[in-house]
Amino acid sequence: MDLTGMASAAGERTGVIWTLREGSDLNANLVRFKAGGGVGEHINDEVDVIFVGVSGIGCVRTNGEEHRLSAGTLVLVRRGARRSTLALSEGFSYLTIHLRRGLLQIEREAR
Repeated sequence: MDLTGMASAAGERTGVIWTLREGSDLNANLVRFKAGGGVGEHINDEVDVIFVGVSGIGCVRTNGEEHRLSAGTLVLVRRGARRSTLALSEGFSYLTIHLRRGLLQIEREAR
């Protein structure tokens, strides 16, 4: 699957632009934001989450520590950590991977 191509073809769409539908154990989501967009700070007590940069530049903040995320970089966020994301460039996109749970609900934060 060409994640970079999928992200660049998303046009003006932001938020979750693709979700893995197959399989029963893992969940994966391709998420995209314009510069200044992202996911507000929250705590996920359910699962560890892997963030993999796909395009653009952004930041994953965990428990007050900033981790730069760009194409090819990975950030592991442990269950129970306070976290948020912020797009530092246009077309920032990343893949999240975690054990399957209920439906993903990302609230968009206006900036």
